[in-house]
Amino acid sequence: MTDAATDAPRTTDRTGFDRRLLPPMLLGSVLNPVNSSIISVALVPIGRALGAPSSQTVWLVSALYLATSLGQPVVGRLIDLSGPRRLFLLSTGLVGVAGVVGTLAPNLGVLIAARVLLGFGTCAGYPASMALLRGEAKRTGRDSPGGVLTALSVANQTIAVIGPLLGGLLIAVGGWRATFALNVPLAAVAVLLGLLRLPKQAATGGSSESGSVSSRLDLPGMGLFAAMLVSLLLFLMNLHPRDWYLALLAAVAGAAFAVRELRAATPFIDLRVLGGNTPLLVTYGRALVAYVVVYAFLYGFSQWTEEGHGLTPFHAGLVQMPMFLTAIGVSIVSGRRRGVRGKLLTGAAGQIAACLVMLTLTGTSPLWLLVLVALVFGVPQGLNNLALQNSVYFQADPERIASSAGLLRTFAYLGSMVASSATAASFGQRADTGGMHRLAWIMLGAGVLSLLLTVFDRALGRTDAPEGPAAA
Repeated sequence: MTDAATDAPRTTDRTGFDRRLLPPMLLGSVLNPVNSSIISVALVPIGRALGAPSSQTVWLVSALYLATSLGQPVVGRLIDLSGPRRLFLLSTGLVGVAGVVGTLAPNLGVLIAARVLLGFGTCAGYPASMALLRGEAKRTGRDSPGGVLTALSVANQTIAVIGPLLGGLLIAVGGWRATFALNVPLAAVAVLLGLLRLPKQAATGGSSESGSVSSRLDLPGMGLFAAMLVSLLLFLMNLHPRDWYLALLAAVAGAAFAVRELRAATPFIDLRVLGGNTPLLVTYGRALVAYVVVYAFLYGFSQWTEEGHGLTPFHAGLVQMPMFLTAIGVSIVSGRRRGVRGKLLTGAAGQIAACLVMLTLTGTSPLWLLVLVALVFGVPQGLNNLALQNSVYFQADPERIASSAGLLRTFAYLGSMVASSATAASFGQRADTGGMHRLAWIMLGAGVLSLLLTVFDRALGRTDAPEGPAAA
């Protein structure tokens, strides 16, 4: 890994990590969660303004995650091959364009298109951060990312705290369009930080692969992956027997993708390596079911607090704040402690407990009970994200760390698609209490599955092994 874009000496902490990289890493990684959390309190105002029911506005959630699910591993692979700088700058610039489109959108269709642009624009932040972290570990000879991974997790949780509240404030001051306009200054700052501080070359996958970047992209593999993923996500987003052909198309594209990747000299996703890495596959599966619960709560519970309980968007954002504040505290306390098994077990148990409390809520429940649900959800929120990204960092092939990190987000967004479909099916035209209870039962089932995947995963013991002092 070469030095940063400037020729100034590196500013490092006690382990040698270049602290100048932290601002673009942190800002790039939070562009997606800030848009995820803000939209949670904007769905109802957007629906009222554009005359769209919740079954249609849910596409504002699904569109972003559909684009991001596809883009994360693709952009991650490009980062592995050519380094994060160029992809970071292009993607964050696209976030600004999406902000302008969303601010000026005349109807729901254009607004959904803006969310698609946001999805692609936020693809590079997290894979770029993981690639930079791996590059710094290689440069310094210290494979100890605990402190930096904790910083990334806490930054995401902090944005999640600010997001709903900020969204409520923006809506109160400038209407729901202000939640899209926010992306313009955020993108400008991110591009500036990327230009000033990101290394010009920091590829992680070039040591064992030869040839130009274009010759190693595996465009047919990417195309088949896109066809498989888009078909699967469209099917999951609106489960109905009449859409059986989407499931069939996903299966056919998936089979063709597997054949292609097993035969390709430089595959987009090396299924031979991934197939032999059972612990990483289980981590991806665990991320999927854990994030079904996360996103169903983030969007479904928020809609219910507004329509089923009668809160304003601002107060709905305030109700979510205890969850994210608790998550920040849990992440900070547990971030430097070795091991992920205990975090995952506690996280799954916390999700189950919170879902059980949700089943007791009604439209006349006292406000403190809503806050209690958010507090309980904060514990798994702080534990699961940190444990999952630590698992991927140590289980993935170092030369494919960015694409592996992108796949983690892809599986998380698969969970969001399931959650969106479950939310739309549970609520229909209105987010009432009966629909919220139906959604809570689905969330409870996902939480139990997450717990079982952790209890019977023996490989987590090897991830728990100490690897040296944590990075600051």
